[in-house]
Amino acid sequence: MNGLEIDYETADRITVLCLKDQLSYLKKELHDHQYESQWMHPEDVANSVKLIPALELLIDYYGG
Repeated sequence: MNGLEIDYETADRITVLCLKDQLSYLKKELHDHQYESQWMHPEDVANSVKLIPALELLIDYYGG
């Protein structure tokens, strides 16, 4: 057998952890931009504003 196999529950937990990590990063990046005057490319701001609710929806879907 080649490769690694994991069960679906473990895969879902890994997915939720990765999604939560990305969500946390985007929220911090936007917070720093808005309240601490950290520069962000305007496209990144617009994309983050769209991605945050999408990530929250996915996290809820996966049971996070």
